[in-house]
Amino acid sequence: MKRLLTAVALSCAALTPDMILAQAVTLQPADPQPSAGDLAPGLAVSYATIPSSVRTLEQAKQALEKRSDPGAPIAGLTFEDTNEGDSVLTSARSERVAADISGYIKFDRAGAYTLDFLNNDGMQILIGGQEVGFYDGIHSCGYAGEIEVTVPEAGYYPLEVSYFQRKGTACLMMEWGPDSDGLEIVPDSIFFHRP
Repeated sequence: MKRLLTAVALSCAALTPDMILAQAVTLQPADPQPSAGDLAPGLAVSYATIPSSVRTLEQAKQALEKRSDPGAPIAGLTFEDTNEGDSVLTSARSERVAADISGYIKFDRAGAYTLDFLNNDGMQILIGGQEVGFYDGIHSCGYAGEIEVTVPEAGYYPLEVSYFQRKGTACLMMEWGPDSDGLEIVPDSIFFHRP
């Protein structure tokens, strides 16, 4: 019994730092701030075709490093769960897609925000240098888990997304709000990239 309690305590101790970090992070604005005239709407994206054996984000990232091709920019992170056979994001493929997405998100005001993300299959999202979303492996469209972020000032914040979809349906969505009860889909109008 003592060994079991020790194992549980060690497991909880190992989880606590991650849980604390996942609950509140401060984002860093782009420095220098880009000029609105230098930006285009939406987010830049590059695609790679992944082998059917890929089951993790790390494997998908390796495929992107080997070879990726620019795709049409995506308007934002508002891709609801597709039907089988539908294209993934703006790619021409319906399966075995890895995407490297980059650009900026513009916060119109400083303050605290609660964020959450849906994805299928794997996703890692960094905003302002902080990981704000991570959900890996093969799964149906599901939430990564809420995180509270502090935005120290209004302006543009760098955004990076690594994403993959192996087969079946696909989704990639971002929600935000003042708290868990007020989450809404983030509008495409606040995403930008350098053309």
